[in-house]
Amino acid sequence: MGVPAQPEAVMIMDPETGEPIIDPDTGEPLMAIPDAIETPAADPEPVTAITTSDDLREAVTERSETVGGIVDTLDSAKLEVGSISFSMWDFVVLMLVIALVLFIAWGVTRLSRYALRRMTKLDSSQRLLSEKISTIVIWAVAFLIGIDLLGIDLTALAVFSGAFGLAIGFGLQKTFGNLIAGIILLMDKSIKPGDVISVADSAGNEGFGQIRKIGIRAISVVTRDQTEYLIPNENLMINQVVNWSYSSRDVRVKAPVGVAYDSDLDLVEKLLYKAVEETPRILPTPKARVNIMAFGNSSVDFELRFWISDPEGGLANIRSDVYKRIWQLFKENDIEIPFPQNDINLRRNEPFEQLVAAIGQRLEKDSTNG
Repeated sequence: MGVPAQPEAVMIMDPETGEPIIDPDTGEPLMAIPDAIETPAADPEPVTAITTSDDLREAVTERSETVGGIVDTLDSAKLEVGSISFSMWDFVVLMLVIALVLFIAWGVTRLSRYALRRMTKLDSSQRLLSEKISTIVIWAVAFLIGIDLLGIDLTALAVFSGAFGLAIGFGLQKTFGNLIAGIILLMDKSIKPGDVISVADSAGNEGFGQIRKIGIRAISVVTRDQTEYLIPNENLMINQVVNWSYSSRDVRVKAPVGVAYDSDLDLVEKLLYKAVEETPRILPTPKARVNIMAFGNSSVDFELRFWISDPEGGLANIRSDVYKRIWQLFKENDIEIPFPQNDINLRRNEPFEQLVAAIGQRLEKDSTNG
């Protein structure tokens, strides 16, 4: 709505005679100001969404009329939304600035990672955390610089603010949650590259894997069979995780062994200790331990316990090496590893005696015919 025009005072006319009405006190014609008439407001000119494109277009036109003509043609193809206009030339400038900003941000990110990796005072977790924070800062600054170079009127983004907010709230909720979870894990050092953790496959079989890297969304865990699991960072924050190398890389391995009841138990214990001493990867300290766990149905049950410092090298293979050496030592010293045995006691009763008699008659008949 426009600003109302201010009309001038006019004389009040007598409707019968058509002459001015005279004020009896002053002798002057009576004057009155008519109602103000509102003038329609002019339509506002569309505002260019990217103001930098106008300055760049003028600079290009001054240098080359041919290129300037092409730019003018692109600028004439416009799309107007309310008071905002967006032309093909604006799109070209937008793509060029985005490409330039992405290239510079990518280069600065690589330089910052190279500089951080040369800092020997930082451990792996601190270095990775610094890389993540520096990457976030660099790309945030690059976004702001891109907005400034384009000269975008931030009010033009008000149309998309609602949709962008919904996208952040629903579509990117997990992404930001995993990002923050990864930063927290690196800050408290509960999970770091090189750690050995327990992982389970789709069938529920538990195995061991070494953390290769911690990404923005998930960590990469590689098992002994070179299967790589991608576990979301948020899962490690809310679920229980078995970290075999959190405070110490030493892991105790148990190997149960059974021997016959007529075996020399002292000799068995000595041979078990010898098998541990002659197997690579087993630590001399903490010392291994041999325990009698139970007197089983067919064997005396021992349990051999020893320590290793490289769980990422596997537990099944080191246990297999120990069992192989135990088998060799037991063979050399005539130590028997028994197989399950059961004693059956049969009670005498009338059906049983009839069965025995029938079997005896059948055997006697077969021998006679033979």
